Amino acid sequence: MLSETLPPDAAYAALQARDARFDGRLYVGVTSTGIYCRPVCRVRLPRRENCRFFSTAAQAEAERFRPCMKCRPELAPRALPWTTMDASRTLAAQAATWLDSCDDADASLEDLATHLGITSRHLRRIFQAEHGVAPLQYLQTRRLLLAKALLTDSALPVHEVAFAAGFASLRRFNAAFLEHYRLQPSALRKQGGSRAPLSRLRLSYREPYDVAGVLAFLAPRAVAGVEVVGDDRITRSLALVHAGQRHEGWLRVTFEKPGEVAIELSSTLWPAVGSLLPRLRRWLDLDADPEAIASSLGEGVVAGQRLPGCLDRFELTVRAVLGQQVTVAAARTLAGRFVQRFGDVLADAPEDCTRLFPTPERIATATRDDIASLGIIGRRADSLIALAQAWPTLAFARREGTPEAAAAQLCDIPGIGPWTASYMLMRGWSWPDAFPPGDVVLRKALSAGGPLVSPTNYLEAAERWRPFRSYAVLHLWRHA
Repeated sequence: MLSETLPPDAAYAALQARDARFDGRLYVGVTSTGIYCRPVCRVRLPRRENCRFFSTAAQAEAERFRPCMKCRPELAPRALPWTTMDASRTLAAQAATWLDSCDDADASLEDLATHLGITSRHLRRIFQAEHGVAPLQYLQTRRLLLAKALLTDSALPVHEVAFAAGFASLRRFNAAFLEHYRLQPSALRKQGGSRAPLSRLRLSYREPYDVAGVLAFLAPRAVAGVEVVGDDRITRSLALVHAGQRHEGWLRVTFEKPGEVAIELSSTLWPAVGSLLPRLRRWLDLDADPEAIASSLGEGVVAGQRLPGCLDRFELTVRAVLGQQVTVAAARTLAGRFVQRFGDVLADAPEDCTRLFPTPERIATATRDDIASLGIIGRRADSLIALAQAWPTLAFARREGTPEAAAAQLCDIPGIGPWTASYMLMRGWSWPDAFPPGDVVLRKALSAGGPLVSPTNYLEAAERWRPFRSYAVLHLWRHA
């Protein structure tokens, strides 16, 4: 089932050209082999009459095609989760996002429908229409492809691969793997040969990618004790919850070669890799479509502009509050003190990444004086405590509903206004169409040297960049 925007003959032309622009949005199933590939695969070009085209890997697997061992569909960038779409397509996209992050081995269609606030029947209908497969088929494909990546790139034992990929038992995993790929997991591991003690994952992205720009944005914001940004890599500590258990450790991302990043994890984070990978892709904006962004922004934009997200939404919100009305350097200093006072020590961590960012639970019990003693003004201390106490109920924290509704809820917290809420959504949700209201730097940029534009004209001037206004924001900030 190919996307209606790309006829089969055009899809075959993209395959002939090995066009990387379609990587992650086009898959070809070859009927003579039963294998499906990415359009960038370097194997011999199949005959046109033997090709079937699909928009997602899940569609190809639903038709009983197996993933190629050479181009590895599990490494492909994904389709953009945010576009201009109607309500049903928005719900289908939110459903896919939930499934991508699902760490419950027994998750059901009813769980997802309840999360979205719709009936399971309506969910099945809109998901099938948008993605071409049923929701649980989509989830099964995601888990199997993650398992395939772990079997290929990691040294995890097979039973740990099963649980890390989201399967409830080794028996279920073996049965599903054999049914879909006609191969035992252990046989795939043997095909790959012996694994080095240090496992590394690989994630692909669409070129071009402004590596220097992303690192230049993150470097001055790196919090001492938590994160270190180098010339081609980022190392940081992280804690996350996966399948109800908290995992603490460190990770290192290296931009080793064009089109791909290498991910190194501490042994403590490998069991949580199923929850971590979607965060990594959003943090580094690996699924962005640089051609569409450049077309929307027009001339002058840096090739491969990306929108750095975050790995921890609570961390981002705290840093956003600390950064209100101060310089980036001052906000970084305050955040470093905050981590030293309230963050837990991380054992066996690389140098300069020995602290974990404080949890909402820890800050919710802090006092105003505790926080103010770090040089943080009292009103901001109150705001941080209120934010932490409200965190379990916030749609922003759970990534539920629309960006507009999440922003409105954030603005109910004392000390968080529309600008801060918009910035939180821009990076915390990787929302590509945020445009912080009343931003002085943006108003000056849009005024082109004349009188400052009015608030109304300010928003009207940004309409031409929809649905990628967040990228325009970073571009204007960068060149202010």
